[in-house]
Amino acid sequence: MSGPDGPARRSVLAGLRWTSLRVRVLIVFALVALVAAVSASGIAYWLNREAVLTRTQDAALGDFRRQMQNGAASLPMEPTGPELRSAAERMADSSPGYHVLLTGTHDGKPVVASSDLDAFTKLDVPESLQKQVNKKQPLKNGNSHEYHLFWQRTTIRGTPYLVAGTKIIGGGPAGYMLKSLDQEREDLNSLAWSLGVATALALIGSALLAQGAATTVLRPVQRLGDAARKLGEGKLDTRLVVSGTDELADLSRTFNRAAGSLEKQVADMSAREESSRRFVADMSHELRTPLTAITAVAEVLEDEADNLDPMIAPAVHLVVSETRRLNDLVENLMEVTRFDAGTARLVLDTVDVADQVTACIDARAWLDAVDLDAERGLMARLDPRRLDVILANLIGNALKHGGSPVRVAVRADEDELAIEVRDHGPGIPEEVLPHVFDRFYKASASRPRSEGSGLGLSIAVENAHIHGGDITAHNSPDGRGAVFVLRLPRDAERLAGDAERAGGEQAGGDRGAHGKDGAK
Repeated sequence: MSGPDGPARRSVLAGLRWTSLRVRVLIVFALVALVAAVSASGIAYWLNREAVLTRTQDAALGDFRRQMQNGAASLPMEPTGPELRSAAERMADSSPGYHVLLTGTHDGKPVVASSDLDAFTKLDVPESLQKQVNKKQPLKNGNSHEYHLFWQRTTIRGTPYLVAGTKIIGGGPAGYMLKSLDQEREDLNSLAWSLGVATALALIGSALLAQGAATTVLRPVQRLGDAARKLGEGKLDTRLVVSGTDELADLSRTFNRAAGSLEKQVADMSAREESSRRFVADMSHELRTPLTAITAVAEVLEDEADNLDPMIAPAVHLVVSETRRLNDLVENLMEVTRFDAGTARLVLDTVDVADQVTACIDARAWLDAVDLDAERGLMARLDPRRLDVILANLIGNALKHGGSPVRVAVRADEDELAIEVRDHGPGIPEEVLPHVFDRFYKASASRPRSEGSGLGLSIAVENAHIHGGDITAHNSPDGRGAVFVLRLPRDAERLAGDAERAGGEQAGGDRGAHGKDGAK
């Protein structure tokens, strides 16, 4: 992807991927597998470590105790250095791989002998262990010996060792043993490495299992999401293939039932709407013939109103006024049905917008009440008749419900034409603004009857839509008057060409769009 927004879009997509349900399932499975594998490996390592060390320790301590009983116990109470060294060497030679250190006194002087001075000296024996070994234990019911065998695990120059010591009962030398645990450490390291590999394999297996589970679970969910998206796009015949008896199958059946019910309701509503539209169109068409005759009679009565009885003249004027109002209403209803049926078409022409606005105002004798701000020579390609309908409704509405003066300003850029109609009245109540383009909507419930039909602004916005434009309404920022802004493309030729090429399919699309907008 190229362009300045490429990195930002990629980061958004990455964020969406990281928050997807599939990723979360994988993460949860991986975490559960990691906790389980680490826990199992840790327990297994700890149990094996204790077993290995305990076995080695028990064997060495048992042999050392026997060596002390058989070898050191036969020494004199005050042995010499050579005697201690000879005994230590014999004990070490017959031991399962440990060194021996014997200590005693001769002529009041301490004597120390080691089976290997390079490997084991008295400095290698912890002070705390020496104190425990030389400490005479009190005799009581649970203890019948003055001296006991003590041991301790320690590290000397980076190598783990088992150090143990005891003293001959009744007097005699004290003996210490130094057993290397380096082999056991290597065995435990190999075990830890094996458990680490097993943990990694468990994680990989859990990821594959999670992927399979996510695919199994999320594929129906994805199909459901795609079907819901199609349903939202108007494809009401969308259904899911249901297989199985699990919860997802029940969800698919529920979706199919809901989609079927929705399709039926929409079909019923469409049929009723089509029936209502035909009724209005037929009624309007049928009314035109008698209404034409009534209008002709009303015009004759209006011409003779001055010669009629003064008591009858007001009634005649009322009949004439209501006849004209009924005629306008029928014409508006027929125009609305053309929009709803999608049969309304543009008849385009290149016109001077300022001339068109002036002609609209002049034809209705509004020149004295309207201020026009429009530059001559501003050309646009649009439907002049429909533009006249839009302007007549907007300006007429401003004069009728707003306040003078009404100002019409025309502005344009390269692609768009904007016509602003502003009055100087009290403005539009905030609760009314969202409904000003609704059909038959009237702001005051106390005026259910008025000169207007309630369709003027609705027809105006439909004419704007068919041009590819729109109309917006808001109150002036200074609080004086309402402002309607008509925006149209300066060239509606492309829109009309697309609609003509699309034929009936495009007409159906126009009908849906206008129906939606008209119901705002």
